[in-house]
Amino acid sequence: MARDTPSHDRPPRDAPSRDRDRQRRRRGHKATDSTGALLRNTAAPGADTSASESPSPRKQRASTRASSSNPLSVEGLAALDKHNHKKGYKGYEYDENYIKEVREKEARLERERMREEREVKRKEREAERERRRVFEVDGRIRGDKRREKRRDLTDDERGDKRRSHTDDERGDRRRHLTEEEREERRRRYEERYTPSERAERKAKRKEKDGQRTDQKKRRVISGPLLEEGGNDEEYEEYKVAEKRGGGGSSDVYTEEEWARKKKRKKIFIIVGISLLLLAIIIPVAVVLSKKKSGPPESKAAENASTPGNKNLNGISESDIPKAAQGTVLDPFTWYDTLDFNVTYTAATVGGLSVMGLNSTWDDSVQANENVPKLSDEFAYGSMPIRGVNVGGWLSLEPFITPSFFEHYSTHDGVIDEYTLCSKLGLAKCTTSLETHYSAFVQRETFEDIRAAGFDHVRIPFSYWAVTTYEGDPYVPKISWRYLLRGIEYARQNGLRVNLDLHGAPGSQNGWNHSGRQGVIGWLNGTNGALNAQRTLDIHGQLSTFFAQPRYKNVVTVYGILNEPRMVALNTNDVLNWTTKAIEVIRKNNITAILVFGDGFMGLDNWQGKLQDDPKLVLDVHQYVIFNTDQIKLKHTDKLNFACKGWTAQTLRSQDKTTGFGPTMCGEWSQADTDCTEYINDVGVGSRWEGNMNTGNASTSVLDPTCPTNNSPQCECADANADPSNYSDAYKKWLYQFSVAQMESFEKGWGWFYWTWETEAATQWSWKLGMAAGILPQKVWERSFSCNDTLDDFGKLGLPENY
Repeated sequence: MARDTPSHDRPPRDAPSRDRDRQRRRRGHKATDSTGALLRNTAAPGADTSASESPSPRKQRASTRASSSNPLSVEGLAALDKHNHKKGYKGYEYDENYIKEVREKEARLERERMREEREVKRKEREAERERRRVFEVDGRIRGDKRREKRRDLTDDERGDKRRSHTDDERGDRRRHLTEEEREERRRRYEERYTPSERAERKAKRKEKDGQRTDQKKRRVISGPLLEEGGNDEEYEEYKVAEKRGGGGSSDVYTEEEWARKKKRKKIFIIVGISLLLLAIIIPVAVVLSKKKSGPPESKAAENASTPGNKNLNGISESDIPKAAQGTVLDPFTWYDTLDFNVTYTAATVGGLSVMGLNSTWDDSVQANENVPKLSDEFAYGSMPIRGVNVGGWLSLEPFITPSFFEHYSTHDGVIDEYTLCSKLGLAKCTTSLETHYSAFVQRETFEDIRAAGFDHVRIPFSYWAVTTYEGDPYVPKISWRYLLRGIEYARQNGLRVNLDLHGAPGSQNGWNHSGRQGVIGWLNGTNGALNAQRTLDIHGQLSTFFAQPRYKNVVTVYGILNEPRMVALNTNDVLNWTTKAIEVIRKNNITAILVFGDGFMGLDNWQGKLQDDPKLVLDVHQYVIFNTDQIKLKHTDKLNFACKGWTAQTLRSQDKTTGFGPTMCGEWSQADTDCTEYINDVGVGSRWEGNMNTGNASTSVLDPTCPTNNSPQCECADANADPSNYSDAYKKWLYQFSVAQMESFEKGWGWFYWTWETEAATQWSWKLGMAAGILPQKVWERSFSCNDTLDDFGKLGLPENY
């Protein structure tokens, strides 16, 4: 719209024109939006709306000047009004309601515009679908016609078709004839046919050539395309031909050109797809083969670098006798040779190999200033043992290394070392376990144990370190050399060793850490007596080997058998077997302290039993979480029980008139719940939450057993949380609970914490607990004593439901 010219510059008009102008001015200005559409009256609230809407000519001119060929936005109109007000004009007020209405109308118009665009696109899509449908139908029809035509050909016509190809071949040959050869062919042809016959044959050839040309021109792409599987690109070519005329007939390609084009395209597509599939499949297959087909490894093994094995550089495989090549005595079959003597030897002691040992050793090392060096005697009974276990290393335990077991579903039934090796097979299990042996406990492990202030280390191992029997799936003998290397690492750090036979033939307790979960086959069942004798034979070999002078100062505690489950066995049978084991071990000149398990009978029940050997010590394992009465105690009560209850038990057991005599605690932890994954076996829940379903009514716990009686609800999430999320009150309690147990067990011969390292269970790992600040940095540096007044942890805000 053009701007109005000022009145004083307008050319003179006639009377009718001036009348029309007056009428227009009387009609007045109507408020419009930015597109020029009329709006309702926008007078301010309370204004007199009965008056004429016609503005003065001046107002009309002011309003007219606000218009342009490109409508202003609402904001632009409002800005113009402000400008006019400054100039003395009084145009319409663009209040908030006015602006809101304008925006709503513009939004409505925009929605209508978008609907129209969508409708256009929809119609275009429908038209495209219709074209494709015609394309496909056309192809099917023409393909059917061609096939029908081929079926209707007579034998003569088929012969002509074949001859036409022959004629083409002849034409190719004729193009290569010399002039003399062509002249000779013409002469023979003229002799063979009369002029009239030659003219007739020429006419027939012309007719056939014309038919073939017409066929090629009429060839429709969609027919063979549809039969052979066309694609979108070919359809676009069909549309190009369609636009050129002929209803889809192609003047773009002949049939032969089309066939060649399609053949090349198919080859490129097939090659491209093949390369793409290979690029995807090969890496995925490699990853999956490692993840699924490869044996599971502990997290320590996954994160460890492959051993360098540089000490093999000085020897040759030919130095190994042929009879020993490929056996456990062949160092070239060892995954890790670090700190092993790889010079071949077939020497044995007690039938156990010394391969890997160096001939010299040094016992002048002192673990710390609080204990004597190895060559000096440790005052057992008056000097407390402060030791730690290296559990889950040579005898797998699922809660320590869950990475071995979490690969499998419940259907696989992999719940212990027996089922793991049965599932993997011997070769894969050997690879997996030796990698774990090499990585989970190393030289640095013993250095860190020494740095934490320990003076003893308990090394659990199982009978298959010595031998295996028919039907055993276990990896035989490989853990033996790692046991020997571990003892040497302990020696280098002044640490004395508690040798712990953790798994006996047949399983002495039916728990997963004995190797096989389920039925107890030791001193029990069909092969009970056989397995009892096998265990005695193993002790015969072990005691002969460790009676060597090199072990006198370092293997100072000799465990007879870990946790025989006497509450499920005949008590006298276990006592008689233990007596025989002591005789076998002492006969072979073991002078070390001998340790036997309390069998879960209770310390007070050992008075008067097995008291003949003055260097025999009763080993008790103390945990509050496996006892439904103790796990339900509140935090302050648990701490009080650790300070007073376990102290009283230890003192009674130490007194031969009320208990056995020398007593130590071979296992304990600071866990206050049984929430840790797999602590109650693989796939079994917890007493704490009341979902511990063992499949046996006598051992299952299906009611929550936390101190709140499930109100508030007993939950494991906070107990299993990362220790950085522990509250200050919880950290304080965990620290004091651990110190209380140390004090109690030091009233006897001392203790071994279970265990040094786990993959994730902080409350079961001294290494992780020390890093989290819930265990002392040195075992003797303690900021709490049971003589202190105990805090009320409920008042400190520590919940009792975790």
